Amino acid sequence: MRYIIHIFCMYFLLMQSSFAKDTELIFNTQEFAPFNYSLDGKTAGPALEIINRVCSKLKISCKSKVMPWRRAIKEVREGEADGLFVVGKNKTRESWLYFSLPIITTEYGFFVLKSNHKVYKSKTDIQGYKVGVFGPSNTHNSLLKISEQLEDENKVPLDIRTLYDDSLVFKQLNSQTRGLQAVYSNKDVGNGLIKKLNLKNLRYMGKQKELNYYISFSKKTVSKEMVDKFNGILLTMHLNNELKNILEKYSLQKAILK
Repeated sequence: MRYIIHIFCMYFLLMQSSFAKDTELIFNTQEFAPFNYSLDGKTAGPALEIINRVCSKLKISCKSKVMPWRRAIKEVREGEADGLFVVGKNKTRESWLYFSLPIITTEYGFFVLKSNHKVYKSKTDIQGYKVGVFGPSNTHNSLLKISEQLEDENKVPLDIRTLYDDSLVFKQLNSQTRGLQAVYSNKDVGNGLIKKLNLKNLRYMGKQKELNYYISFSKKTVSKEMVDKFNGILLTMHLNNELKNILEKYSLQKAILK
């Protein structure tokens, strides 16, 4: 609660200063439905709707581009764009990115063939599995940690296969062309791909971890003051349920502020 009060007070202090007329933020994202995606050649989805709502309240111009994730990250690192969405938080990213307040709560878990009747309860349920994952990504980093933990516990580590395309890794599991036994993915993304690609042989095995998604800003091109102003608006949207109402349209869950 002290953190919320601090952000709220900071927001009102910062709002006393004026914005430059030509203020503009450029955000990069990827095809990552249901959180963000392209529709008729334009960026769409709940994360963009939230960003646009905040930018409108701040009276600044915000633009977005959908592209492959590696390129999206590269452009932000090189100062060609100002932010990324949606992203999970980790120490490496915190070294070069500022983060918004959490906006969405979601989960990582394992998808398997329907012929596999196991329910995921702990990492020992998938020890020794050949697991596909999209990378480079926070999901990939999380899966590497699971494999390392298995090895540290003298259990069989995972055989991790990293692919550049979410759709491809799910297709390979479904068709068994590469011998995958599971895919590690965001639950909402995985279920969306299974439906979109009409993959009949797959099911969700269970949750491995819960996490929040954020909007991030380049420390190279965006001031901490701007991020605080952005977060001030987000905090208001959290408290008055504006954020919740946006996410419910997409059947997604608002993050809880702690």
